Amino acid sequence: MPDVRLTGEPTQRAAFRVAFVHSFYSSEQPSGENTAVLDQVAALRAAGHEVHMVAAHTDTLQAEFGYTMRSGLRVATGRGRSPLAELRRFAPDIVHVHNLFPNFGTDWLERWPGPLVATLHNYRPACAAGTLFRDGKVCAKCPEGDRWAALRHACYRGSRRATLPLAWATRGGAAAHPLLRRADKLIVLSEYSREFYRRFSNSGGRLELVPNFFDAVQVNSSERSIAGESEVGSPWVFAGRLSEEKGILPLLRSWPQNESLDVIGSGPLESACRAAAPKKVKFLGGLPRAQLLGRLPHYTGLIFPSACPENAPVICREAVAAGLPVLALSGSSAAQDVLRHGTGAVYSGTDELSQALDAARETFPVLREHCFHVHASHFSAPSWVMRVEKVYARAVEEAVARQRGSVPGRHEGHAESIPPAD
Repeated sequence: MPDVRLTGEPTQRAAFRVAFVHSFYSSEQPSGENTAVLDQVAALRAAGHEVHMVAAHTDTLQAEFGYTMRSGLRVATGRGRSPLAELRRFAPDIVHVHNLFPNFGTDWLERWPGPLVATLHNYRPACAAGTLFRDGKVCAKCPEGDRWAALRHACYRGSRRATLPLAWATRGGAAAHPLLRRADKLIVLSEYSREFYRRFSNSGGRLELVPNFFDAVQVNSSERSIAGESEVGSPWVFAGRLSEEKGILPLLRSWPQNESLDVIGSGPLESACRAAAPKKVKFLGGLPRAQLLGRLPHYTGLIFPSACPENAPVICREAVAAGLPVLALSGSSAAQDVLRHGTGAVYSGTDELSQALDAARETFPVLREHCFHVHASHFSAPSWVMRVEKVYARAVEEAVARQRGSVPGRHEGHAESIPPAD
């Protein structure tokens, strides 16, 4: 194990042996979480750390007979596929859990004796949908104590049968979730997420804010020049899943007739989106990531209309890395980031969208260099590695304290409520 002081600060920059545990979502639904995990593995390895991925892939497993039934039972009971054998063979200094749903159980967590960190990519420990979003609004009924609201509203994939295992698993709230109880440190990706988990779990002293990064696009000098001198009238871009929580349909219904917009992505609302879109909206479908990233610097700005309190949308990191400012609907973590770092603008609703677009066309060109700077200082791979190394060191300290029977922060905080959506 790397040499660390019990303050959590490394005595020198030492290499960790890290085991990532991640259940990969199906490729049928492109996942920013999958992308972020793979990027983090690459960043840690580039920084000299030894990283081993313990993975379960839905694409492979869902072809097995009885997969749906077994995964439902695994989610409801916590019993099922365990990474323990592979972890013991690798003997990591630290285990970093990203996602266990739906292909790993949770009952192994208490049997792993070493330091363990978890990244909370979403709100699934307290919300069956994982989004805190229902019927076009933020919804906190389940974390506020209405434990069966998710089942009544069929919050997971619109199916009560699919929702039942999740509703049962989360009936005790976030504080009772096995991963939140066990982890020595919990990484959250946004201020919104940190406040949520501070309110609804007993993990206040273990929460660490480490935003996702993006470093895959390297904008050369010619691209920076083009990006900084975008032509008057160049299109805006939306990139994401065409689904309710992304806010795409209300955006298109209020989109100004004189503004050009490229819509990149696909999803269940595609037909409705095409029917609602004005003439200057183009639908490009889902694009390979490299092609999407190559297009970003040439737009006027990224439109992020999600009313859902998303944790840390990867597309917003990708846009800022490409020097592309973001126009975000207020209420999301993306909007909070935009305001905090000055990487775009925020609008409060569709009634002021046209005015916001006009103002952004004036200000966004001068924000492009600032976006490059913010990305380099806050959302690059080196900045993320530096932060996560400190979290790992503090997790070692937490594990030592746990083994001694005195764990600071395990019982800090208490459940509070956030204003209900309806």
